[in-house]
Amino acid sequence: MEENKKNSGNKGKTFPLPPKKNAKNSGWKRWVKFIWIGLIAVVLGISGLFFAVSQGFLGEMPDVKELENPDIYVASEIYSSDGVLLGKFEKEKTQPITYKDLPPYLIYALQAKEDERFKEHSGIDLKSVLRAVRYGGDRGGGSTITQQLAKLLFTKEPSRNPVKRAIQKLKEWVVAVSLEKRYTKEEIITLYFNKFDFTHNANGIEMASKIYFNKSASQLTLPEAAIFVSMLEAPNANNPLRENSSRPKDRRDVVLKQMLDTGYIDQTNYDKAVATPITTDYHPIKDITDGYSAYYKFYLRKEIDAYLKDYEKETGKKLNLFKDGLKIYVTLDSKMQKYAEESIKEHLTDLQRRFDAEQRGRKNRPFYYLNDKQINNLMMQAVKRTGRYKQMVAENMPEDSILAEFHKPVKMSRFTWAGEEEVEMSPWDSIRWHKQIAQAGLMSMVPGTGEIKAWVGGIDWQHFQYDHIKQGKRQVGSTFKPFVYATAIMKLGLTPCSTISNASFNKGSYHVPGRGGMLTLKDALAHSQNPVALRLAEMTGTQSVIQTARDLGVTEEISTSLPMALGTSDITIYEMLGAYSTFANYGNYNKPEMIWRIEDVNGRVIKEVISEPKEVMNPNYAYTMIELMKGVAQYGTASGELGRKGISKAIEIAGKTGTTQNNSDGWFMGITPKLATGAWVGWEDRATHFYGTGEGQGAKMALPIWAIFMKKVWADKSLKISPDDKFIKPLDWKDGCSNLQGLSGGYGDDGGLQTIDDLKNPRPADTEPKNPGKKEENVNEHLNTSEDIDFNK
Repeated sequence: MEENKKNSGNKGKTFPLPPKKNAKNSGWKRWVKFIWIGLIAVVLGISGLFFAVSQGFLGEMPDVKELENPDIYVASEIYSSDGVLLGKFEKEKTQPITYKDLPPYLIYALQAKEDERFKEHSGIDLKSVLRAVRYGGDRGGGSTITQQLAKLLFTKEPSRNPVKRAIQKLKEWVVAVSLEKRYTKEEIITLYFNKFDFTHNANGIEMASKIYFNKSASQLTLPEAAIFVSMLEAPNANNPLRENSSRPKDRRDVVLKQMLDTGYIDQTNYDKAVATPITTDYHPIKDITDGYSAYYKFYLRKEIDAYLKDYEKETGKKLNLFKDGLKIYVTLDSKMQKYAEESIKEHLTDLQRRFDAEQRGRKNRPFYYLNDKQINNLMMQAVKRTGRYKQMVAENMPEDSILAEFHKPVKMSRFTWAGEEEVEMSPWDSIRWHKQIAQAGLMSMVPGTGEIKAWVGGIDWQHFQYDHIKQGKRQVGSTFKPFVYATAIMKLGLTPCSTISNASFNKGSYHVPGRGGMLTLKDALAHSQNPVALRLAEMTGTQSVIQTARDLGVTEEISTSLPMALGTSDITIYEMLGAYSTFANYGNYNKPEMIWRIEDVNGRVIKEVISEPKEVMNPNYAYTMIELMKGVAQYGTASGELGRKGISKAIEIAGKTGTTQNNSDGWFMGITPKLATGAWVGWEDRATHFYGTGEGQGAKMALPIWAIFMKKVWADKSLKISPDDKFIKPLDWKDGCSNLQGLSGGYGDDGGLQTIDDLKNPRPADTEPKNPGKKEENVNEHLNTSEDIDFNK
């Protein structure tokens, strides 16, 4: 009732409606709302992205400890058995400089060119970023000095993939902010200049100043400081050593102009600086991997890494070879190492001269028995192994364009025994040039302990990064024959005076010519008679020979066919020398070892290597092999060359020469009572070799290195290795022979047997083969081998 009255009272009255919204004002407010939402979303998105990057959700981030101590690298040192520092494992060769020693011009140039608001920002300069985005980098990049330092320390190589590079950039931003929190601006600039690689082994500004201008960084002039800052954007393109290029000066002057525009220098200093020509005083510093040392360090690092992994498994503690200041004590003797290096250089300088004389004027130099197509295939294999080719492929460059680049002449250095030679030639011609350079390897060890005393894996690491001691495997030729003889002595009870037929060997279609008659084992091995080695392998069985080689430490694959007796297998110098040393160690095999002890920075022993000899044959059998191999040096294939090198026949040397088919490889394994040494000489490709066996046999190629080395060792009385040392016979050893006589006649003037073809039809070493295109074997495959007879002809 009451409700009805209320309603009836309101009858006829109207209530005002809400005012209509202005459509124009409503749309504006909606856009403001969207903008704020978008802005908040962007801020949250960027914050979230930075958080994700900092937490490693987009990939591993540098350790905070590394950020706090990025410059602490304590090199590990290598000490020889005679206490000499042989080298270091160091991240980089550098000489750090402090901020107070940096010339003001250098700091001003850096800030003017790279980061004019460096003092104002906290690692990221948004103005520079926006400018770089707007102009596509044409008016400078967006990276601050701190970001560039972050890239130097942790990014290293920028990715070519746009997405990955964007992630790298985000990481650099995060690291830059972290660096700004931990370092002062002065420390960041100092760290940047100390870490930058100015090329030519110039790591850091102090090293660069000495290499390019032969002065300390504190003495740099304004133009010189501007040059180094210009190199920060392109160290190779803007390098002051570039001849016939205006770019280095142009870019230097750009830096000077920016210093003028930002007020760091006045007009007078600017005019004087740009008028100054670039004059360098280049003093190169050899890289730590130059020359010979890199070869043993290449092997040494692998061994150490394996030991450090074992140590980490045992203790949970991880050690870094380049940062943690380890002390590595090795068995190498600094003097023997030096003598080995000198011996290789002395002999190969002469050998290369003779080889170049043989090759002079040859169209297919330095290859034999290959046609143009085969040579091109061989060259292309080498091209595809180069870093230059792989980089071009990664950049999706067409194959024809890549080959065109390989045929364009450029300035480069090439190896010669007189020193590096600066030339202008195409990469293609450079590859072919270096294929004609003779290679070599030498290893020396103590038979009784397994200690490696010298390790020369090649002739120059900068140009030939391949170790011929343990990495390289080459056919061993007749140096394999002692394994056959040792098997026959153990299995058949033969003695040095046991006789074997030297008649031609026939097995089905397989035929190896012989000279007839009966030979004692000592004479047969001394003159490396192939039919005798084949008969002995047939009598014992090739599996027995393989087992002997295995017992002596040879792990490489060995064929079971009879030609294996002539050395068709590929084996390293490292394994061959370990096997030969067993004969001098009374039948006890010692694994060749280079490491003696590894200590941490505090002197605690991380690893101590103890050689454990393994008895593989009776001492009498082992000494019988020594007695057999003495004949090689006394009157056999090594006697002539040893005599020419002034080594007396009275010196006790047990050895074996080896020459593979077509003279592709030359070997000599020589044992003295206290030192065993193996040497190999050859070329990168088996198609490169001396044409005639007179020059190409092991006695001419490798034995001279051994002889030069041993004469140096004997002359150094501090080494206590004398030419008067004698092999000690086992008390119950009996040879069962008397008045052993060597063969005479038909063995060449050096006591080394020539091939049958050479004996019948001697040919001069500088003539072409009658059918140079006849052989079509893959030159990268190993051919059948014979020291004396090419049984495939």
